[in-house]
Amino acid sequence: MDPTSARRLWRSVEPLHAAVYFTPEPAQAARALGLPGWWAGYLTGRVAPLGPLDAPAATAVLYGFAPGRVARALPGAWAHTSPGDVLAARLDAVRAVLERALPPGRDGLERLASLLETAAGACRFDGRPLAAGWSGVPAPPDPVGRLWLAATVLREHRGDGHVIASVHAGLRGLDAILTHVATGAITRESIQINRGWSDEEWRESHDGLTARGLLDRAGRLTGSGERLRREIEDATDRLAADPVTALGESGLKEVVALAAPLGRHLVDTGVVPVPNPIGAPRP
Repeated sequence: MDPTSARRLWRSVEPLHAAVYFTPEPAQAARALGLPGWWAGYLTGRVAPLGPLDAPAATAVLYGFAPGRVARALPGAWAHTSPGDVLAARLDAVRAVLERALPPGRDGLERLASLLETAAGACRFDGRPLAAGWSGVPAPPDPVGRLWLAATVLREHRGDGHVIASVHAGLRGLDAILTHVATGAITRESIQINRGWSDEEWRESHDGLTARGLLDRAGRLTGSGERLRREIEDATDRLAADPVTALGESGLKEVVALAAPLGRHLVDTGVVPVPNPIGAPRP
């Protein structure tokens, strides 16, 4: 498999999933369940298929978040609602988002949903808890809901693989964030507050990465750091190969042709801002 094929799939599909993070409907649905604050809605929404996780388990699964941020929301959020109710509300909300935000003339949605389900059905879930959890969610009856759920399985499958690659490279969650910032793809200002890390924790990670020869004193990647980032991204692509293989080249081209214009529309209309803290690109 051409490693860039997995990246092409991700770039075309990620904005379809990412609409859940930047629109009001999911946050309103979380508030209606009694969840206290945006982060409680986000965190319960991400891990709901895995059950009522406590803070240490959710922190491990999500990898890049400060433990304190997660602990302030979990497990207290589960006193207000259940994983099943969170999941049902989230699916209803994101379907409302996409019904509102996608462009008219959606003849290809049924076909795109079927293709993404084929790709998601080929995923293996060894060491991939988030993707495994989302893969067990029953498919909604409508094409928009099916589309979002399949896109979610694929992005969590790739994300879990990225965590595997990063941990194998000896990076903690915050270390991975600092090396990502050093590539220029995201900014410290956008990601540090979003993920809940303190300045002291940021400095500690920077000092450790500098001692390893991965960052220089200004926070830029060294030659070794650049090689490590390339290795992580290439490994992430290799670990995301199964969905691409299942689609084949013709299927991948069809997915890109159907999904990329939808993703560009979501970005260009401000539904999914770019740049953003999750790194969702404009296709």
